Parts: sequence; C-alpha cells; structure tokens
Amino acid sequence: MDLPRMPLSTASAVTFLYAIGYPIGALAVAAMTPMAALVLRFGLAASILAVWTVVAQAPWPRGARLGHVVMAGLLIQGVQFCSLYEAVELGAPAVLCAVVIAMNPVTTAILTTVFLREPLGLQRLAALALGVAAVLAACARRLMATHGVDPVFLLLVLGLLGLSAGGVYQQRFCAGVDFRAISAVQNAVGLVPAAALAACTPFTVHNAAKAAVAVSAVVLLNATLAVSLYVRAINTHGAAAVAMLFAVIPAVAGVLSWVMLGQRPDAGVAVGLLVGGLACWLNSRAATRPRPANAAEPEALHQTCAVG
Repeated sequence: MDLPRMPLSTASAVTFLYAIGYPIGALAVAAMTPMAALVLRFGLAASILAVWTVVAQAPWPRGARLGHVVMAGLLIQGVQFCSLYEAVELGAPAVLCAVVIAMNPVTTAILTTVFLREPLGLQRLAALALGVAAVLAACARRLMATHGVDPVFLLLVLGLLGLSAGGVYQQRFCAGVDFRAISAVQNAVGLVPAAALAACTPFTVHNAAKAAVAVSAVVLLNATLAVSLYVRAINTHGAAAVAMLFAVIPAVAGVLSWVMLGQRPDAGVAVGLLVGGLACWLNSRAATRPRPANAAEPEALHQTCAVG
C-alpha cells in the first residue's frame, strides 16, 4: 500500500518535539535530582495519558497482554530513562545522549533479526557498523579520559538496549493495543523503578521554579504531544519515513542544547552526529525495500516506545 509523502511541517514538528526532550530533560536534572525528576515525569505523564485513554474510550490491555505491556514498559521507560537521567547527572551532554539513543532503529533491526528472524541484509549490517562507530566517536573524549571505563558510556548503552529490547518485545507481544493505553500503563510502570531508586538516593530540588518549568515541558512536550504526533506520523506515512528522522534528530538536539544549555559539541560528538545520521539513513533505506506479504513489520514497534 502506498502511503502519502510526509510533509515538511509534520517532519519538522516530530523532529523538534523529539529533539527538545534532551535539553529539557537535562534542565530538569540540573534543577533536581534525576530520580525526583523521573518520578514527576512518569507520574504526571501516566495521569494525563490515562485521562486521555478514558475520554477517548480506548480499550485497556487485559490479562496476559497487560503483563506483556508491563514488561515492555519496564524496558522502554524504566531502563531507558533511569539510565539516561543518571548519565545526565554524571555529566553526559544532552547531544551525546541524543546520538547514542538515536541508534535505536539500528540496534532494533539487529534484535529483530536475532529474535524475530527478520532479514538483515548488507545495508543494515553497514548501518550497524556505522552506528557503533558513531557511538564510539561521540564518546571518544570520555572514554580516553577514563581509560575506557566510563559509567556514562555504560549507562547510555544500557538505556539504548532497554529501548531497543523493549521495542522488540512490544512488537512481538503487544500488537494491536491502543497507543494511549500502552503509554499510560508504561509510564506508570516506569514510575516503579524510578520511585525505588528515589527512595535509595537523595531526593533534592535545587531550584523549584526551574524544576517546575522543566518537568512541565518534559511531560507536555515530550511525553504527551511528541508521542501523539510521532504515532500519527507512523500511522499516516509509515514507520520507515519516520525512522528517517533519526538521521537529523541528534543534530537538532545538538543545536537546541547549544542554545538552551550552552553545551557546544566537541569534535568526537560532531563526527558521531554525521556518522550516526548516515547509519540511520542506511537503516531507513533498507526498511523501504519491498517485503513478502507475510513478513512482520519491525519498525511498527517504534510507535510508542521512542518518545514516551
């Protein structure tokens, strides 16, 4: 089935709202401890999305499917964001986080090959190699400074794997569940590890006014508005077209981080931006090739996991 071409306005809106999540997340962590920020993010987002689900009269997952949604949520929301916000607390620039997490379409393609027996192909192998090179280049300065043992690098890779593995699990077991219900449940699930970690670590607000603005922006722009536009774009224009945006999202996040936070990308991050963009472009190009009628659609899993 031919899908309509994505207009520039849609692509720009999705890219901007996705990219701005990195600097405003960093602002939230700067204003309060990371787990405190996540408790508010998950709690408020879950409440808003739950109300939206009820108002829209969308069905909630039940039984075994609810259990699968919970498991996917632990990986997508809990593992990804707990790792990501802790990395920011340890000094990871927002653009570095964007470069690593934007490798999600590439790592997801590999995981679907391993666990769902999806075809890989030479282009995706090349995209994987470029993705690894992009992450190493972006993290090169930190890895050299720490002699290869950098907790920030490990946390970002853990966050990336949580997002990708959760997406594959969601594709396999959660197909057909309304995206509002999935997002509401998964934000509520993410609240559990965030609250547990918050109980074991200092819960401090450094600047109440800045924290309120940053958390509100994260919840409204990223966890609700961005996910809605993202899913609508996938449904209307196809997952491959939306995945192409990962080639430019880190660069936009880098510009926004420079303007909002004064975080100027170093040479390694700049190389990572270029190589990572090429990796995402190759992966998206491979995804546009015709498939057999009975083949699964691995990109469909990005409908809710990437921006929730």
